[in-house]
Amino acid sequence: MKQWLETREVLDRLAQLAQAGRRTALATVVRVRGSAYRHEGAKLLVAEDGSTTGNVSGGCLEQDVREVCLQVIRSGRAELRSYCSSTDEIEAWDLGVGCEGEVLVFVEPVTEPRPRERELLEGRRPFAVCGVMPGKRDGGRGRLIVTQDAVEGDLGSADLNARASAQARTQLGTEQSSLHEISGHAVFFDVFLPPPQLVLCGAGDDARPLARFAADVGFRVVVVDRRPGYLTVERFPGAARLVESDGAELSERLALDAASYAVVMTHNFADDQAYLRALLGAPVAYIGMLGPRQRTERIVRNVSAAGPVDETRIFGPVGLDIGTDGAEQVALAVIAEVLAVRSGRRADSLRERPTPIHAPLD
Repeated sequence: MKQWLETREVLDRLAQLAQAGRRTALATVVRVRGSAYRHEGAKLLVAEDGSTTGNVSGGCLEQDVREVCLQVIRSGRAELRSYCSSTDEIEAWDLGVGCEGEVLVFVEPVTEPRPRERELLEGRRPFAVCGVMPGKRDGGRGRLIVTQDAVEGDLGSADLNARASAQARTQLGTEQSSLHEISGHAVFFDVFLPPPQLVLCGAGDDARPLARFAADVGFRVVVVDRRPGYLTVERFPGAARLVESDGAELSERLALDAASYAVVMTHNFADDQAYLRALLGAPVAYIGMLGPRQRTERIVRNVSAAGPVDETRIFGPVGLDIGTDGAEQVALAVIAEVLAVRSGRRADSLRERPTPIHAPLD
């Protein structure tokens, strides 16, 4: 889910560098096998002065990939680089690849900004970008942008365009970027699914670290409050939207879908009750209620007096039971619980997980 927001930052930086007439290279992870910090689609943009934006690992591969990018800037030729772990699992992890891991990175010179992709990243529709990798045949030239209802660009042949478009559409709506063999070419499908939306109903001081942490992990953060004085960019610099609304008007002022998650935290009983009523009327996947259990139960009883309530979506008290002290720790507990709900996992320690956390090597 971070890929959407990170790519937006990379493309913004690319546009700035292109306007300044500075050459750049873009490194993209196109295949991961085994353990690795980042997944397919992670990106690192390198300018000719060596400055970088983004990352392709936990920090250990960046230096080498940066050097490859600088070589590509000088040569003007795209390259594929493979980073494989050794038999020493500890050494492999220290290298940032992981135990029995392999990371394939595509590095390409980039001379022009990508305004169409950047425009799509402002919307809420999934799309995919297809590119041909270097190989025995010519590769690395041309790009194809595919949405559910349109295809833009060219990969060099009508047959390749048609086959790549069909494959891209099968992957839309997932977060699975991947490399596929299409008509004798290795084609990377960079798939973009709009990030989930976290709606904070309440703009008090304890909402600020929650908004900040949620944006950092990749949520599209929306802060809602009926008090306009609390809704300022200075208080919530990472929020995508600041919405002035009470509970009664929420459905009119904000689109809520199944990719939306919400936390109710106004510290006002009547306001929390009104927001909960509005959220239960929308298909949001998660509704966290800040405050004691008895308070949440009372609010739910009041709301249910008007009709049945789907309590399976209500999490109150909100957050994982990790032992918290202060707004920052509460924010971590809440974000962790939302991520667990989104992934359909129980929030157990990884050491208790009976199966591998990464897919095995092919």
